[in-house]
Amino acid sequence: MKKALLIGAAALPILLFAADKDPVVATVNGSKITQDQLEQEYRQNLMLVTDKIVTKEKVLYDLINRELGVQRAHAEKLQEEPVVKKKMEDVLYHAKISKDLEPRLKKITVTDKDVADYYKAHPEYRTAHILFRVSVRTPTNESPEVAAKAHEAEWQEAQKAARQVYAELQSKPEKWAELANKFSQSSSAPNGGDLGFQPAIRLAPEYFSAVNGKASGTIIPPVRTQFGYHVIKVLAKREEKDINQQLYKKIVYDIKRDKILDDYFKEVRASANIQIKKELLK
Repeated sequence: MKKALLIGAAALPILLFAADKDPVVATVNGSKITQDQLEQEYRQNLMLVTDKIVTKEKVLYDLINRELGVQRAHAEKLQEEPVVKKKMEDVLYHAKISKDLEPRLKKITVTDKDVADYYKAHPEYRTAHILFRVSVRTPTNESPEVAAKAHEAEWQEAQKAARQVYAELQSKPEKWAELANKFSQSSSAPNGGDLGFQPAIRLAPEYFSAVNGKASGTIIPPVRTQFGYHVIKVLAKREEKDINQQLYKKIVYDIKRDKILDDYFKEVRASANIQIKKELLK
């Protein structure tokens, strides 16, 4: 019996030490901030450049302030407000995707051949445009039919103006800069509409499709995009040897990532009960 008691007494300090392995540095209305939490936050702060000296005391007060803010938010039930709820759901959405897709995303590789193949189909052009902008359709007090009719009239007016300018350029191409400065509703108008070299992903799909394969100097008939009607002039095409390789590796990576995301959500939707009223999509 004495031997058993001695064993129990010997184990007691070990248990006490284990309980004290991550001591509480501070409590905030009963909520604990442990030494491990403080150390982790302190190390993260040391990696940031700020105008204040990083000390453990400062970091601790930052943690205390955060905890107080969270407590006060819960007391006011801010998590139930629509804007806050949406932000919280966004965090959950991205966290779930990261958890499910991290193994697949880690397997993505981008080779020089991948970049070359992509660039062959999506070369980089320098273009100028004369934009006849159409406003985004927004809800009004008018009936949907009246609003839609007014919006369509705006599109027709933009198309008519674009065709007139294009017709004038057909006979007087040297007037491009003058007409761009006079009519274009784009920030590039003072520069003759020059957008510089742009990767395909930075152009509206209809815009890129219209310029792809066209020779320098070509003036393209009005092209409709989500922004309005564009009269486009092709200025130059960049050779593959001159492109920013890192940028295009990022572009190809994003394309592969998006393919994984698309496949993932196809799987998720297939297992869900989804009903869509397509007549309301018009």
